[in-house]
Amino acid sequence: MRSDSISTRVITDGSFLLDGGAVFGPIPKVIWEKNAKPDRKNRVRLGLNSLLVRSPEHNLLIDVGMGTKNPEITREVYGLSSSKLLRNLRAQGLMARDIDIVMLTHLHFDHCGGAVRLDRLGQVIPTFPNARYIVQKASWEESHSPNERALPHYSLARDAMDVLEASGQLELIDGDVEIIPGVQTRVTDGHCAGHQSVFINTGGERIAYLGDLVPTANHVILPYITAFDKRPDATLEQKREYLSWVEKEGWLLVFAHGYEHRAGYLERWGGTLSVRPVAI
Repeated sequence: MRSDSISTRVITDGSFLLDGGAVFGPIPKVIWEKNAKPDRKNRVRLGLNSLLVRSPEHNLLIDVGMGTKNPEITREVYGLSSSKLLRNLRAQGLMARDIDIVMLTHLHFDHCGGAVRLDRLGQVIPTFPNARYIVQKASWEESHSPNERALPHYSLARDAMDVLEASGQLELIDGDVEIIPGVQTRVTDGHCAGHQSVFINTGGERIAYLGDLVPTANHVILPYITAFDKRPDATLEQKREYLSWVEKEGWLLVFAHGYEHRAGYLERWGGTLSVRPVAI
């Protein structure tokens, strides 16, 4: 998997606030708050980071943030401001119509909400009118039949996927797939059914977008696993496998929810794994 003419850029949709206990799972607050200061409601600030991948033939976007179609209660609970995704794409010289592939790591609302938007008549339409929206089949199935524990995470996904299916833009895949030369997806489904991580080889750089497998730089520590993970023991083993590989091979990590640090390389000091931040 390699292409000598791929470029990448982190495109942010902004940030949101999420309960620190949910973000760090079993890790005690007295430990995690040293690196992630909570607000008075115990919420920590997280980024909504998409990854733009450009090749001579394609403009590919990995994840699309929360978007603009959020109920007011959702905006209040998560401290959302206006969506910045399309504005930041324009800063890269691209309009929504220029994106021809959207890859969704999974269908939790903070990764797929921006897949659709409201038009001037109040109708829900695809945000990217010329794009194929690529989703793992297992993720689509879970979004349409979530259990009581998973239901809140799929609050926007079902309607969005139905709109994309009706427009003929939804593409379901099953398993590991090379999307375009140099861009490959691998199923890492500890977080939720059909979660997929994306690996990009530009020829000069190798980049891993692990989605919610390792959502922030703090989560490179193995036991830091969110309370949302469906199968935390599977997440643990997948983290162990992929972080070991990324460290050994020198991949650049992009963090889907990194706020202060959106990307970085793994370093080990005295046996402890950490992240050396870089801008991308």
